[in-house]
Amino acid sequence: MGKKAGDVLILELKNLSIIADYFVICSGESTTQVKAIFGAIEENFSKRRIRPIGIEGLNHGRWVLIDYGDVIIHIFEEETRAYYQLEKLWLDAPRIPVEEKGYHR
Repeated sequence: MGKKAGDVLILELKNLSIIADYFVICSGESTTQVKAIFGAIEENFSKRRIRPIGIEGLNHGRWVLIDYGDVIIHIFEEETRAYYQLEKLWLDAPRIPVEEKGYHR
C-alpha cells in the first residue's frame, strides 16, 4: 500500500468549465491510503509554498478534494470512485498523459 496513488487521471477542463483548468483524479485502496496520498500531495505543494484554497472530505477519507484554484485534486477510495464515476461527467475533457514514474513523490 503506502502513499502511491492508483489509476491517476488528469483531465484538462480549460475550455469546458470555469471551475478549474485541470482535475486530477486518483484512487487509494483504503481510507488510510487516501489520507496518506493527501498528506504526500499537501507536503509536496507546501514545499513549493502552494497552499490549498479548500479541502473537503478529509475526516471521512472516502473522497478527499483539494482545491488549488486552477487545479482540483480528487482522491477517492476505489469503491467510492467506482460509485461516483466522476470522470464520466467529463467525457469531452482531453486526458493528459501521466508518467507513472515519480508521480507519487
